[in-house]
Amino acid sequence: MIETTLHQWLEHWATVQPTQDFLIYPDRSLRLTYKDFDERVDRFAKGLIHLGVKKDDKVGVWAKNVPDWLTLMFACSKIGAVLVTVNTNYKLSEVEYVMRNADIHTMCLINGYRDCDYVSVINEIVPELKTQQRGYLRSERLPELRNVVFFGAEKHRGMYNTAELNVLGAQVSDSELRQRSANASCFDVVNMQYTSGTTGFPKGVMLTHHNIVNNGMSIGDCMNYTNKDKLLLCVPFFHCFGCVLGLCAVITHGSTMVVIEDFDALTVLAAVQKERCTSIYGVPTMFVAELNHPMFDVFDLTSLRTGIMAGAPCPIEYMKQVIDKMHCKEIIIVYGLTETSPGMTATRTIDSIEIRCETVGRALPDVDVVVKNPETGEICAPGKIGEMCCRGYNVMKGYYKNEEATRASIDADGYLHSGDLGVMDENGYFRITGRIKEMIIRGGENIYPREIENFLLTNPSIADIQVAGLPSPKYGEQVAAYIKLKPGTDMSAHEVREFCLNKIARYKIPKFIFFVEEYPMTASGKVQKYLLKDIGQQLLAEQGIEVE
Repeated sequence: MIETTLHQWLEHWATVQPTQDFLIYPDRSLRLTYKDFDERVDRFAKGLIHLGVKKDDKVGVWAKNVPDWLTLMFACSKIGAVLVTVNTNYKLSEVEYVMRNADIHTMCLINGYRDCDYVSVINEIVPELKTQQRGYLRSERLPELRNVVFFGAEKHRGMYNTAELNVLGAQVSDSELRQRSANASCFDVVNMQYTSGTTGFPKGVMLTHHNIVNNGMSIGDCMNYTNKDKLLLCVPFFHCFGCVLGLCAVITHGSTMVVIEDFDALTVLAAVQKERCTSIYGVPTMFVAELNHPMFDVFDLTSLRTGIMAGAPCPIEYMKQVIDKMHCKEIIIVYGLTETSPGMTATRTIDSIEIRCETVGRALPDVDVVVKNPETGEICAPGKIGEMCCRGYNVMKGYYKNEEATRASIDADGYLHSGDLGVMDENGYFRITGRIKEMIIRGGENIYPREIENFLLTNPSIADIQVAGLPSPKYGEQVAAYIKLKPGTDMSAHEVREFCLNKIARYKIPKFIFFVEEYPMTASGKVQKYLLKDIGQQLLAEQGIEVE
């Protein structure tokens, strides 16, 4: 295990390869070398010190993948503060909850995202910004809050902006920053991420340098990263996929990050060609959008070698297309969750295509992954379905201010319970069969949605599919399928069922079939399956159909 902090890796590469590109934004021609970026971080860190940010203080960031986001992450690392990531899709009540629950001391934000004006939201939560002097903020609703920082040149009443923060930082000595940096331990919490909330109320996951640096190193090793690699990163920073599997894999290998501020399939394809990227990340829906883009064939993607498809179950058919059409012969699958920093298992570049398409790989080094019986807690034998659990360096420090939830998640033996159902084969490879709460039980039969989804994706007319259960007074639950069709294709519910006949068990064939344009999604690209039930019930009610 590597006992180094996040910022020590940055300082290492800034010394060893100062002129190597670290960060590239191709759509705005911004390029920062390791040395440039380290100096940028120092200015930002000293600005935070001037604002009164101390060790273990919580600094929130509510922004898209802008350059200041990463600058802030390393600046917090250098001064011993904790970066609290805020989901870009959050609205007023959700942001206020995170800020209060996390005891935010300094909040950093951009002007807004999509239909949400962040500045207006913060002014509503903290009306004192318009009446109180900067540096003396006291919020009635958020008693720990002392500062709000705007990422950009614009000036907003009661807020500091990036330029002002850098000017204030000039008043702090380099020696003070070095002392703060030297006092940081790799076992300190450096990052808090709030679980996406697809089920249950969001909880603050406390992650240490040791958690995320080692996980990033392992993931980069799985893809054979070197300082010659360029990662195209279009997943959000606020999620572990972006700031650990992305940033930490890059920083531990001296590689380069090519960042897309907000996902757009055309921008991604153009950036890969322009920068000759060797690696690309995405959740399945992102790869689907890229593969199906009408201009896909225009771009030269032959520089690609590897990457990660993760964050949601990976359809086999699309995995094969990414390997063949996008030239990602060494793409891997990573499985895990925020509470495991996030990687638990991964496929390797030397694994066969079948293994990389059909499993989530084997345990990462120094991580003990087992399948446990959800009812007895006993470890299951190979071939038996149970709950995916792990213990090791990657397990979170706990949920912030929530010892009860921490104890419920980490058992007496130190195993973190994922809530996912899985099975291990005789060779140590794992397959995910579904979520414990997503498993459909119809008339006593256990049905795993992913199995049906993978099967139906072999139909040439289906672009994407999600399967969920609908409450049934007769059977307990009935199977419902929510299908996106490929452009220019047509299909009926009857044809879907005909396609299933004699190919999968009759009780697995969807009773209800809905053709949809979109799915309810989290900002990190996960389908909110718990909302599909409500959508299905509403659609049936509109048709006057009752579930038997």
